[in-house]
Amino acid sequence: MTTPDKPEPSYQYSKKYMTIDAHQHFWIFDEERDSWITPDMQVIRRNFLPEDLSPVLKANKVDGCVAVQASQTDPETEFLLHLAEANDFVAGVVGWVDLRAENLYDQLERYSQFEKLKGFRHVAQGQPEGFLLQPEFVRGVGQLVAFDFTYDILIYQNQLKEAFNFAVKLPNVHFVLDHIAKPLIKAQELQPWADDIRRLAELPNVHCKVSGMVTEANWMHWEKADFRPYLDVVFEAFGTERIMYGSDWPVCLVAGEYEGAKGILTDYLSMFSDDEVRDVMGNNARRFYNLDI
Repeated sequence: MTTPDKPEPSYQYSKKYMTIDAHQHFWIFDEERDSWITPDMQVIRRNFLPEDLSPVLKANKVDGCVAVQASQTDPETEFLLHLAEANDFVAGVVGWVDLRAENLYDQLERYSQFEKLKGFRHVAQGQPEGFLLQPEFVRGVGQLVAFDFTYDILIYQNQLKEAFNFAVKLPNVHFVLDHIAKPLIKAQELQPWADDIRRLAELPNVHCKVSGMVTEANWMHWEKADFRPYLDVVFEAFGTERIMYGSDWPVCLVAGEYEGAKGILTDYLSMFSDDEVRDVMGNNARRFYNLDI
């Protein structure tokens, strides 16, 4: 008589190595709140919830994900935590909190009871020069350390120098740069982005998400080769021990399907060792966000 195999967790789809999508979003579409989703992004002007993402992850052999804030309100964080609690494959949440608030420490203390809340993000891209260096903002981000929260840096490529000066002030904070700082891929411009990326990567507490690239390219006519020069710079600068995969779903859908966006990175990684691939595609995200998956 044979003993039946122990069933695997519902989120465990891949077999060769664990894959974690370290950057995706959920929302219930609101035209006023989500005004950044312009009419030319019609494909994502609707609701996107876990029941929409789950079959996509299964089809692409992705084991779990990190849900990242898309709007800057306290209810956004509560919304994501609720979804994570109800869905095992949502392994972590990067929420929003007013990092300049006088009562920030008390808010962080309250949030620390939620095991799946791993860090916070502010949409700093496009903010006036000097935003990241405001004393109250620096002070607020510094308080994340007391509760082992991380911080996602969302900026445009022209803000990289400021991001370096910001991160230098906070050597104990675990930072991750979102979307490789959105270089001008459509124009195939490398400089000054490349030099600024290399400088930021000199800081050992800064990691990088290979995510959000397709939306910086020509949405209708990109090729995998368009991204290779940017991947070369990022991998040279950060090394495979500080890079993690992210899809930026559903935003990526304006420029292609999930499989195509993921394939840019997996094809590039074909030249790397199995251990390096495991790190980039899952292990680094698990370590950085302390994911229980």
